[in-house]
Amino acid sequence: MPTNLEKWDVENEQFWNAEGKRIATRNLWISIPSLLCGFAVWLYWSIITVQMLNLGFPFTQSELFTLSAIAGLSGATLRIPSSFLIRIAGGRNTIFLTTAMLMIPAVGTGFALQNINTPIWIYYLLALLSGLGGGNFASSMSNISFFFPKKVQGTSLGLNAGLGNFGVTTMQILIPLVMTMGVFGGESMTLVTSSGTLIGKIPAGTETYIHNAGYVWLVLLIPLAFAGWFGMNNITTDAVSPNIGSPPLCFAKVLGLLGIAFGTSIIGLYLLLPAPVGAGLLSKWVVLPLVIAGTVYGMKFLTTGALRANLERQYRIFGNKHTWAMTIIYTMTFGSFIGYSAAFALSIKVIFGYSHLLVDGVMTHKTINPNGPSALTYAWMGPFIGALIRPVGGKISDKLGGAIVTQWVSIVMILSAFGCAYYMKAAYASATPEDYFTPFLVLFIILFAATGVGNGSTFRSIAMIFDKEQAGPVLGWTSAVAAYGAFIIPQVFGEQIKATTPEYALYGFAVFYFLCLVLNWWFYTRKNAYIQNP
Repeated sequence: MPTNLEKWDVENEQFWNAEGKRIATRNLWISIPSLLCGFAVWLYWSIITVQMLNLGFPFTQSELFTLSAIAGLSGATLRIPSSFLIRIAGGRNTIFLTTAMLMIPAVGTGFALQNINTPIWIYYLLALLSGLGGGNFASSMSNISFFFPKKVQGTSLGLNAGLGNFGVTTMQILIPLVMTMGVFGGESMTLVTSSGTLIGKIPAGTETYIHNAGYVWLVLLIPLAFAGWFGMNNITTDAVSPNIGSPPLCFAKVLGLLGIAFGTSIIGLYLLLPAPVGAGLLSKWVVLPLVIAGTVYGMKFLTTGALRANLERQYRIFGNKHTWAMTIIYTMTFGSFIGYSAAFALSIKVIFGYSHLLVDGVMTHKTINPNGPSALTYAWMGPFIGALIRPVGGKISDKLGGAIVTQWVSIVMILSAFGCAYYMKAAYASATPEDYFTPFLVLFIILFAATGVGNGSTFRSIAMIFDKEQAGPVLGWTSAVAAYGAFIIPQVFGEQIKATTPEYALYGFAVFYFLCLVLNWWFYTRKNAYIQNP
């Protein structure tokens, strides 16, 4: 089988059954674990930061939330160029290179965590680099969208995204386990406060190997890089990846565009973060639009010749009103999933792991709660359900229509967010916050499940609304903007916890979900909608 596929017509039933389905399936099953590792490396800070607290690393809770937020901003920004990489460099070339590059932050993280005195700025840099894993989603989804016919787009994209999203759950289960074993060498550290794994609590005083949280991913990334190189294909038709050139040229184009996104991320973080890391000049609500615009225009004006012309052709998606409508709606589903995944574990630790006591008329939040639930025991549940149900959301939407499913998802998310806010408020004012943990956890799992179903339904809508050439870039673009949830949600939670009003974060998200419900109704489900229930 040739590396470059010069003929690809999956809407032709005969071609699909004769050879297309076999090739598409092989590419899908290499894409899924590669994407899984991308999610794991991108979001492993949500677990690492909890263990850093348990080990007594000399950082504040706010600094640790910022660590997750940096990875979130970087990963989201890298998705912008990644949205357009398939046409420019081909699917096989892009997936191989971006998967192999995940080894850089994985090794760096493992090395840095071996020293409790490693300065915070090094972790910030590693979090920035781990954004490579977040960027991979846009190129992976764009690539897979070209391999399958429209009749199974909801299912195929749901499988790629849903099983890829299992990287979050895999990471949340695997990292606590490997931290209990000295399998990759290095010195152990001693827990100051209790930790946990999937099977229960680990008492203070236990030896742990936190650096394994980085090194363990090499076990998967090395064989996956080989699988991507020898098992995947570039579709070199006019509608997908024409005239991509040699692999070294493709790699240069990928690295150049990713470099622009890294540059705008660094500038944005400098403007946003307080001293001594940054200047702290602007609000996140100002910085994010500037980073997005800077990346889009930087890609356009810092490139030349055929590469620039190729980008300008793909930028036609920005003239379509449905691009913007689906970007906002998709942010509700995937933005929530990825943001809550990044913030869930540390939120459990901060809200339920401490007793909230009134001392001399002042509410305090620093007394360790001996009866508090282990964040590492429970944090995997929400992302697990959200990822598991994602392909189901795609299948249901293939039968009922994407917009109708999205409408019901919006309602469930609004109600769940208000319920979670109620129990967060009660817990953060209680000396025994564990009394409120079970209903909080159940409601948050429902919220995660709704985001998963909504991810599948929005993919179906995008595949039906846009033509073959535009659907891939639109999938990538919408996922790029939505991925800023991995930055916004940890930041908002961190700010509101610092202000002692964590419930305000979920009140704000519920209002946004209501606006998305109205937008989805106006564009796609009302009687005279622009497109009826795509």
